[in-house]
Amino acid sequence: MSASDTPGAARTAADPAADPAARPSEASRIRTVVAGAVIDGGRLLAARRSAPAHLAGRWELPGGKVEPGESDGQALVRELREELGVETEAVERIPGAWPLAPGLVLHVWTARLLAGEPAPLEDHDELRWLTADRLGEVDWLEPDRPAVAEIARRLARPTG
Repeated sequence: MSASDTPGAARTAADPAADPAARPSEASRIRTVVAGAVIDGGRLLAARRSAPAHLAGRWELPGGKVEPGESDGQALVRELREELGVETEAVERIPGAWPLAPGLVLHVWTARLLAGEPAPLEDHDELRWLTADRLGEVDWLEPDRPAVAEIARRLARPTG
């Protein structure tokens, strides 16, 4: 325990907690989690969580936390490689940002599959390719639902 952790210890000007201007802003304490709406042949890839226990069995768009120095796109490519064993390209951010937990916000990107066959390597036990009319067949995590609804609209649009 440091001196500043001791009850009643005086904070000095050298202690960032004593100087409000030296404290990180609210925005800088928010960490971004990216998720990939991997689309291939008019289908969306859904991943069923195996961990942590309170999320196990629910479905999500795979991804993870953006590390310091990474862009959202770089983090998404890295996370999909780690979790699914595939090479992808981040294409377009879905409008919106959804809170996950205190200090975490979700950004969803569409992603193009470049190489590999997705496999549930980390934090997932099953993957499914779903067409627009089948997206409601899985129990999506709440933060993913708005982005999945937007993807459904996009998949249902006639091409031509």
